[in-house]
Amino acid sequence: MTGHQEAKQLLHLVFGGELTRLDSTEFKDLSKLEIVGIFPNYATAHAAWKSRAQQTVDNAQMRFFIVHLHRLLDPEAA
Repeated sequence: MTGHQEAKQLLHLVFGGELTRLDSTEFKDLSKLEIVGIFPNYATAHAAWKSRAQQTVDNAQMRFFIVHLHRLLDPEAA
């Protein structure tokens, strides 16, 4: 056994799409939602979110979100 402990898996989902209004989180077309991916920790999810959000900077209504899946899967541990 090695001396290091494996980091706890904390799943995060990054997804997004075009919103109906800037002051809303309602999506214009659910069939066009984009799943960027599921990531093992917040740091990698944030990097993916930032990269994808920067690619759509010219469309003010495009928004990407990070969902803490680990909190939904195990709410008592959150």
